[in-house]
Amino acid sequence: MGLFQEKISLGLPNSDITYFPDFLSPIKAQTYFKALKNNVAWQQDDIKVFGKTYAQPRLTALYANNKKAYTYSNITMHPHMFSGELLEIKQKLERDVGIVFTTCLVNRYRDGKDSNGWHADDEKELGQNPIIASVSLGEQRYFHLRHKEDKALKHKILLENGSLLLMKGETQHFWQHQIPKTAKKIGERINLTFRIIK
Repeated sequence: MGLFQEKISLGLPNSDITYFPDFLSPIKAQTYFKALKNNVAWQQDDIKVFGKTYAQPRLTALYANNKKAYTYSNITMHPHMFSGELLEIKQKLERDVGIVFTTCLVNRYRDGKDSNGWHADDEKELGQNPIIASVSLGEQRYFHLRHKEDKALKHKILLENGSLLLMKGETQHFWQHQIPKTAKKIGERINLTFRIIK
C-alpha cells in the first residue's frame, strides 16, 4: 500500500469505499487532463431509456491490456491498448493500492449537462466483488450514492481534481451511484474508472 497524505473511509454500511483527495497533485492532474482530452479516442454511444433512444450524455472510451470487451446498458465496448498517460496513471494506482487492473473505462463530462444516471458496476465480467478505482481530472463534480434496499441511506461526496475514489467488497451489490446533471456553469471533467476484467 502506497503512502497518501489523506485517506477518508466513507464508513457506509454494506460497503468498502475510500476517498483519497490527493492521489495526484493538481499540476500533474491538469497535465494528464489536457493530454487525455486531446489523445483519447472519444465516442458517444446511443442508449435506450424506456424504449426511446438517446445519445449518451457524456463521451466515453475503453482501454485495456487485453482484448476483452465490456458491456453495460446494452452498449458493448471494445478496448484500445493503454496509451502512455493511462499506463502511467495505472502503474501509480497499482503501486499505491496494491491491486492490478486490466481495464479503464474513461468518461468525459463536457459541462454540467453531461451526467451518468443511477447504476451499480455489477456486470458479470467484473466478477463477484468488483473493485472500481475512479480517478477524477479537471472540474470537480458531486458523486451521489444510494442504498439499493434502504432508500433512506444516501450519501454524496465532491470528487476533486486529482482525487481517487476506491470501491471494493460488497459495495456494488448494495449501492448505486450517479454523477447528476447540474445547472451551474462548470468546466470539463475526465473520469478514469479502472477495473478488472479477466
